[in-house]
Amino acid sequence: MLENSLSLPRPLANQLLSHAQKNPDNEVCGLIGRDQSDHHNIDYYPVSNIADDSAHRFEMDPKQQIAAMKQMRDRNQALFAIVHSHPDAQATPSSIDLERIEYDDVYYLIISLNTKGVLDMRSYLLRGNGMQEVELLLEHDD
Repeated sequence: MLENSLSLPRPLANQLLSHAQKNPDNEVCGLIGRDQSDHHNIDYYPVSNIADDSAHRFEMDPKQQIAAMKQMRDRNQALFAIVHSHPDAQATPSSIDLERIEYDDVYYLIISLNTKGVLDMRSYLLRGNGMQEVELLLEHDD
């Protein structure tokens, strides 16, 4: 069962934000895998966005998505979160995002580049027919 908050290691959060910043005109996407017994065994798997209108929606490359899932299994991880960015919109689920939700047992992270000087990253869970925002916490390095 997923919690009503999500805690991410700061280096992982920085990796997600960097991926979005390097592609400011297109939605980036990827998967996060995590070991259920060792929460420090967590990795980001960037996946190419092959959507026709990649500035406003994302569609993961199927071959890369399958390869990422295989890498997760090899690392004793399971799908933990789906990540994508919004180059020119808020970090809230769009109507297209809501139509394409497929997993009810993972977190959805949205990164907005539509801010001045500060990137906005928010976390959501599927609840009923919609998305509920959950608190996103960044773990400090020990």
